[in-house]
Amino acid sequence: MKDRLEQLKAKQDADDEEELEIAVDNTAFMDEFFSEIEETRQNIDKISENVEEAKKLYSIILSAPSQSRVSAVTASPQPPLPTGTLPGDIPVVAHTPNPTETKDDLEQLTAEIKKMANSVRNKLKSMERNIEQDEARSSADLRIRKSQHSVLSRKFVDVMTKYNEAQVDFRERSKGRIQRQLEITGKNTTDEELEEMLESGNPSIFTSGIMDSQISKQALSEIEGRHKDIVRLESSIKELHDMFVDIAMLVENQKKIMIMLCCIILAIILASSIASIFA
Repeated sequence: MKDRLEQLKAKQDADDEEELEIAVDNTAFMDEFFSEIEETRQNIDKISENVEEAKKLYSIILSAPSQSRVSAVTASPQPPLPTGTLPGDIPVVAHTPNPTETKDDLEQLTAEIKKMANSVRNKLKSMERNIEQDEARSSADLRIRKSQHSVLSRKFVDVMTKYNEAQVDFRERSKGRIQRQLEITGKNTTDEELEEMLESGNPSIFTSGIMDSQISKQALSEIEGRHKDIVRLESSIKELHDMFVDIAMLVENQKKIMIMLCCIILAIILASSIASIFA
């Protein structure tokens, strides 16, 4: 009897040690998971900051004066300085951002957003795969992981949606600038015709017959510059499109799962209520 008790005690101790090891392993796993969650959240926040910076650069590019306005200001005679005015007395004019430098900054920022967005997308999909593998084991930890993953996915989609909206707005306003410059040269175009020019990637469809005058050359220069801006932008939009759709579908699937679970719960409640009525 004593030997049997010792065997049972030894088995209980072994079971306790095994449960402790599982608990420790699980705690370490969740610590690693929360570390990944925090890192991903910080990356999404950084993307959001970059999107706001991109919006500012879009505004700077759009508000940059046309070549004709710059030339007119440069060419206009400046009034003589009052007698006795020293160079230091001349008011300092605020520095106008260099359009080329601004566009270079925007290109670098766009590349950084794309790189970070791809990293976040891959991390979210990796989390999703790990959750699916553990789907059979219902636990509090699994519910926490699902919840955190869902929150981050929605946040990521929200940030990328704002980025896409900013890109589309920049495209439309750039298109408007092109249309106004075409009007200056005497070329009136419809929105459909302008889209045709943008899709063809060839601005000469409308600029080939522009008069050989200084104002027309300046307008032509802006048309070509704005066209290049849109071509670069559309390339960025296309590159991000598949990734955006991928994550958007992930969030949509999560919504469908939640709706399905709610329907199941309602069905159970309804069945229970009916059973109690006829009991």
